[in-house]
Amino acid sequence: MKPYWGSILLFALGAVALSAQAPDDAQAQAGFLSSKDYDKAIEVGEKGLAQDPDNLGFAYNNLKAAEGKKDAAAVKKWATESSRIARKIVQGAKDDEDGKHQADYARQVDTYTEYSLSATAMQSTTPADIISLFTALEQQNPKSQYLAQSAGVYLHALQQSGQAAQAGPAAERILGESPDSDDALLVAADYNLNQKRNAKTIEHATRLIDVLNAKQKPEAVSAEDWNKQKNTKLGLAYWYAGLAYSAENKFSEADKTLRKALPLLEGNTQFLGIALFNLGLADYKLAKANGNKALLQDALKFSQQSAAIKGPLQTQAAANVKVIRAEVGTGSRRK
Repeated sequence: MKPYWGSILLFALGAVALSAQAPDDAQAQAGFLSSKDYDKAIEVGEKGLAQDPDNLGFAYNNLKAAEGKKDAAAVKKWATESSRIARKIVQGAKDDEDGKHQADYARQVDTYTEYSLSATAMQSTTPADIISLFTALEQQNPKSQYLAQSAGVYLHALQQSGQAAQAGPAAERILGESPDSDDALLVAADYNLNQKRNAKTIEHATRLIDVLNAKQKPEAVSAEDWNKQKNTKLGLAYWYAGLAYSAENKFSEADKTLRKALPLLEGNTQFLGIALFNLGLADYKLAKANGNKALLQDALKFSQQSAAIKGPLQTQAAANVKVIRAEVGTGSRRK
């Protein structure tokens, strides 16, 4: 997100632009904003816009009031309206000093409306509000720098609101404009794995690993929380890649990837059990192909660990343990 100095600058500019056109209403609205009487500020702004529909100052200050109220619907309304007016000003600006100043101010407001939609979506707790705000931002500017920042809450909101089937395609769409969105990469990897598109799963998971390893800790997040978030996503990225490699019978790659996933999945028994099962299977296949007794022992160990975890593969893991244990025993007697 952009720092708040931008909003302070815009507020000052907005007040100046507004007072030049309607000083009484401008001062009244600024006063209501200052005293946090947001409903009155919006009332004055709506009155001003009724007389001057393209007054950017009124619309922008209404947006600030909507933010103060933490009213998602109002933020969406006034962000959209401010953007409309701002773009109209830019298109009609004269090629002189005043025109350039007006156009520059309008562009700042337009950019701020994108920030406002994204920031409000990230602060919202209602899935419907998050979806509505993100959709408005995406429609307003499909290439907005703020889409990636709120992509995670948007995709989660889709899943929470019973629209999980739309989350995968939405993630793919977001990646078209924001290829380094770790949240979108994670959802896209999951989506493609479920669709049995293993190559795409590996592509997204591998990209996610690179993005996370290169990503810097956000200033607002503590080192402890950042490491936890990063390691959780890395564990899932290795997990998705490992399962896709296993499905493609690329057992050497599956072995390497899933081994990296294990320490990062501690505490997540559902994913851990599946990882251990596939790692045991990969090592068994490699041991049979190469006659590697150490890998056969690993296959037994991982399968035993998987069999000890309740989950969809627990019964099959227990059956694999019996088969592998018999082969380990046979190998021992042949020494």
